[in-house]
Amino acid sequence: MPTPSLRLARAATGELAAALAAIPIELGLPRDFPAEVLAAVPSPALPELDLTHLEFVTVDPQGATDLDQAFLLERAGDGYRVYYAIANLAAFVQPGGPIDVEARRRGQTIYAPDGRIPLHPPEISEDAASLLAGVDRGAYVWDFELDTAASVTSFSVRLATIRSRMQLTYETVDIPLLGEIGEKRIALERARGGASLTLPETEIVESNGTYTLVRRRPLRAEAWNAQLSLLTGMAAAELMLGAGVGILRTMPPAPAEAVDEFRLRARALGHPWREDMPYGDFLRSLDLNDPAQLAIMHAAASLFRGAGYTVFDGSAPGVTTQAAVAAPYAHATAPLRRLVDRFVLAACEAISAGRPVPEWVRGALPSLPSLMSASGALAGQVDRLAIDTVEAALLAPSIGAIFDATVISARATSGTIQLLSPAVSASCDGALVAGSRISARLDIADVATATVRFTAIQDAAAPGSP
Repeated sequence: MPTPSLRLARAATGELAAALAAIPIELGLPRDFPAEVLAAVPSPALPELDLTHLEFVTVDPQGATDLDQAFLLERAGDGYRVYYAIANLAAFVQPGGPIDVEARRRGQTIYAPDGRIPLHPPEISEDAASLLAGVDRGAYVWDFELDTAASVTSFSVRLATIRSRMQLTYETVDIPLLGEIGEKRIALERARGGASLTLPETEIVESNGTYTLVRRRPLRAEAWNAQLSLLTGMAAAELMLGAGVGILRTMPPAPAEAVDEFRLRARALGHPWREDMPYGDFLRSLDLNDPAQLAIMHAAASLFRGAGYTVFDGSAPGVTTQAAVAAPYAHATAPLRRLVDRFVLAACEAISAGRPVPEWVRGALPSLPSLMSASGALAGQVDRLAIDTVEAALLAPSIGAIFDATVISARATSGTIQLLSPAVSASCDGALVAGSRISARLDIADVATATVRFTAIQDAAAPGSP
């Protein structure tokens, strides 16, 4: 399960709490569901195929209740067998009905600092459809056979009733096969040229009215778990491409000029990207506890732009690859929290069973890219405003103070700097040179407007200069 990029260690208070609570309201994000949506929540029958004898488990952040996925890993000769179950959200949504209409309006679950704004009513996403431990649930069960290198040799997907045995967390999971398969899948990702943009989760810690940002790099178990999701998304793309109908998550390769600029910025920040090192390996090598290397990882986001959804019906599209995955890929593993996955899963199950893709899926495909784009933009706004607001609260007691910083981008009379401590990036006025180290004075840190502004007071040599 993906985690929000920013969360509160405990409830904020005072001006910060008010500012954070105002973000979803200002963006028009509804927490509550209309009465007609809640009245439409059904109690669907479970699938006839009974796989409750399989001992599935879930792995999610502590306290999660919207559980999309469960898995069971087994050895199979020299290889492996992976069962990957995904919540059957489609059973709870009548196409064109009130829940469907509201879900299309929302697009995805959005994570605000003071709580999530769910895609579906909690009665569904956190209870009746969630793969909670100890209860029977309907699920799309993917069945993968992998060879000794964890490459897929065969797979299928079918609807079944399952029962998760245990809800684990990333901190407590102790399943040796998860690490074994996960590391082999990471090696395959590296071999095909894939790359992951692993930005740390930011936690807001408050003590006696003072706020601190603590950035936590994802645990290795999160990377292993993500590989199971990637495996399924790649299989979903393969099924839909073979049938000539579906929706892919695509992203073009970064333009050469963007790659060249990123190389310059990495060199300026003191950690050159060697010509003989694959892009993914370079990102995996960065130490995100180092502000300069964290700035490089943030700069790498410029190479992950252009991701979108590509619909096709009748023949495969011209562009099928998600450049960061380095393979065709589809969003298929988070139907409780992302609209498009419901349609992908229904399409894949039908294709795997040899049936036509349902008309309610085909009819919705053309509208999905714009719906997902709009909700993705809103989610990005929430993240940016939340982080800007907290950084303003963090820095507010230090107006007039001087900070050491590295310039990570520069324009004619201003740019963006990365403070060495605390690890904050902000706008800065002055004649700046990308990659240089400077001293900067904090002039503005306004919580209500989420504004932080510095002025450069002293230029310094670029990293590595005498």
